[in-house]
Amino acid sequence: MPRHKKCRKICDFPHTLEFYPAQNENNNPPITMTIDEYETIRLIDKEGFSQEECSEFMDVARTTIQKIYENARKKLATAIVDGIPLKIDGGDFSLCDGNNKKCECSGCYKFAFNQKYTYKKGENTMRIAVTYENGQIFQHFGHTETFKIYDVENNQITSSEVVSTNGSGHGALAGVLTALKADVLICGGIGGGAQTALAAAGIKLYGGVSGSADEVVNAFLAGNLNFNPDVHCSHHDHEHGEGHTCGDHGCGSHHCK
Repeated sequence: MPRHKKCRKICDFPHTLEFYPAQNENNNPPITMTIDEYETIRLIDKEGFSQEECSEFMDVARTTIQKIYENARKKLATAIVDGIPLKIDGGDFSLCDGNNKKCECSGCYKFAFNQKYTYKKGENTMRIAVTYENGQIFQHFGHTETFKIYDVENNQITSSEVVSTNGSGHGALAGVLTALKADVLICGGIGGGAQTALAAAGIKLYGGVSGSADEVVNAFLAGNLNFNPDVHCSHHDHEHGEGHTCGDHGCGSHHCK
């Protein structure tokens, strides 16, 4: 029986998933770099980690990191030298939720979220997050740039704050909401991959909602929120990235359990 692959912890989901040469006259198919391979490039080549530090950070053996890194460098070199498109997709990974102190040394914004909002959230507090833009519910979850979070006790809003997603999109947003300690998400359209991610994180979803964010949250608390339990995102089939995580786990050729 083959040995089960261990998930590699990913702290920063790629912001750009496809790279194409200015001229691709031969219409070469893209080389696929997995998200865990991308993370070794980010940590070792950009952040300056040693392979040993990278292995500790990604929670796998150093020999594993060495193989992943070598594969990643070869794919990157081939794409650049031969002018072949590069696609980042799949792999064996789990998305960081900001709980690990090792994240602090890599500039993980979810670690800062986790430290701030774990401290602020009371034991009996329900935290509601809404996709937010100019006072309204933003309609595309995967492209939201800010969440407005509301803390509720005894069915009364005790505080609210607008929080930047730090440029995260699609699958990475589930990690942001987990780090924010959100219990509920209210949004407009949302794709199937993100819905699975939220369910795996234990975050209740109320989608297909529009209107004033404050009014929507008050309607939710009053028990008369108008939402669509079968919501989907019309952009989902045309976007790259939202379907690449399931829960906090990667949806490559292998799944982490």
